Amino acid sequence: MKIAIGCDHAGYDMKERLKKNLEGKGINFQDFGAFSSDSVDYPDFAHAVAAEISSGNFGAGVLICGSGNGISMTANKYNGVRAALCWTPEIAELARLHNDANILSLPARFITQEQGVEILEKFIETSFEGGRHERRVNKINCP
Repeated sequence: MKIAIGCDHAGYDMKERLKKNLEGKGINFQDFGAFSSDSVDYPDFAHAVAAEISSGNFGAGVLICGSGNGISMTANKYNGVRAALCWTPEIAELARLHNDANILSLPARFITQEQGVEILEKFIETSFEGGRHERRVNKINCP
């Protein structure tokens, strides 16, 4: 799985921690910024990652901002993107199992970096269950 990762200034430190975890596991990723904790606009990075997921260039994405809301709202404007705001591993698991989420959105100001690592690991290791959920997921995109 090739992962696109991005954040705003509030998510920068967590993004750097998650990148170390991905590197340690040999998981291929590309960092779309931000590249420091200087104040930036979260939509710029959400657009960059979501466009890559929507186009099929990456199989999954991770987006991080202060609350996780703004960055996931922006990403979810793209066809084929299902960004899920997750603050526990269990929520990340259900987002993958039932919703086939392809972008994990994390709230950097409300979880620890270690929790972020645990949530990301659960997101990566969980596969879409399909079945009755596939019908529902197919109804998400606007006509």
